[in-house]
Amino acid sequence: MGVMRKALLVGVSAATVVMTGASPGAGAGTGVGGEGEGERRASRAYGPVEPEADLAHHGHVSLRNGELTLRLQTENHGPSQLTDATVRLDFSVPLLPGQPLPPACLWSGDRVVLCRTGHIRAGGRGPETTVGLRTDGRPDEVVVRIDTAWNGGASDRNSENHQHRVLAPDTGDKYVF
Repeated sequence: MGVMRKALLVGVSAATVVMTGASPGAGAGTGVGGEGEGERRASRAYGPVEPEADLAHHGHVSLRNGELTLRLQTENHGPSQLTDATVRLDFSVPLLPGQPLPPACLWSGDRVVLCRTGHIRAGGRGPETTVGLRTDGRPDEVVVRIDTAWNGGASDRNSENHQHRVLAPDTGDKYVF
């Protein structure tokens, strides 16, 4: 081999070693450096990896003569499971104070209700929650904003499917989100 080829081969080999050694996931799942070594190296270098869970809220809202009904179910598109999450229901009109709520919900203000979802596996759905409330008076319409208040510490890159704004006129019809 010529001197020029040897120098080129040594340079490429050195670059490959440097690039492979710098890669946080190098050796992961390949048996190189022990099983999971790449994950441990990445965790040490960058901190713990945050789970990701794509939450989506579905349901409907109806209003008739000051009686407001909201039915809600949360779905987790994954890839990680969640031990718990919290959904915020924000109403545009005053609600009568002291109204009872489902066991998984609590008041967070005179127009805001928070409801926990409980455990939701990746690709699964949480329990359905129905909230029935009386408005203070008889409004012609109510706007309800539905959003994730807390997602169990997971990141969610798709906020469009868990943020809704629903207009419910006083017709008794179900307005779906």
